[in-house]
Amino acid sequence: MLKLTPILLALLYGFVYYRFSIWRTQSELDAKSTELADPVLRKLCARMADSLDLAQVKVHIYEIDPVNGLAAPDGRIFITRGFYQKYQNGDVSAEEIASVIAHELGHVALGHSRRRMIDFSGQNAIRVALGMVLGRLIPGVGVWLAGMLSGLLAARLSRQDEYEADAYAAALLTKSGIGIAAQKSLFTKLDALAGNSGQPLAWLMSHPKTTERIAAIEKLEHRWQ
Repeated sequence: MLKLTPILLALLYGFVYYRFSIWRTQSELDAKSTELADPVLRKLCARMADSLDLAQVKVHIYEIDPVNGLAAPDGRIFITRGFYQKYQNGDVSAEEIASVIAHELGHVALGHSRRRMIDFSGQNAIRVALGMVLGRLIPGVGVWLAGMLSGLLAARLSRQDEYEADAYAAALLTKSGIGIAAQKSLFTKLDALAGNSGQPLAWLMSHPKTTERIAAIEKLEHRWQ
């Protein structure tokens, strides 16, 4: 029983962390978001809603500066104030913003949002358990090694989610008559818009390369044609 204690403690930690993460994320978004009111973007959202047989696709502005879009565990869709300002400044088009919204809808429809939270909590539990075991076997290096291994696992899962959400978005944008040209053009702008050149390696590991994402979408496009 004593040998299983580190694993049981890690699993308990993962569950508690999962519940806390959902509460913290929802509280943060509730406090710092407002519903999107832009008429052009709302019309594009209405076209996507029609294609999905939904009454509406509601989007919120998350009041932070980094350029990003996100899907909350409860299914809500957000674009950041920083991203919306890029649109207002003319750096990105309404259709390019719509492609981000479609991508985040993909994360919701495919269950990525909640799964990511569960995976993240599970990975933390794995990291703690591995850290306990490897820390004893390889003092001074075991904890670092456990963190690296759990990070690689998280990156692989995240990349797969991105490809799946891209494919969902491409299908939705095509069905809505918006098209995927804006989806592809936005990919070429992302690094410059988000200023990702100085981000740590973890970001690069968790996101597919721009050229690979565009190529994957173009394969779908050729198949549909």
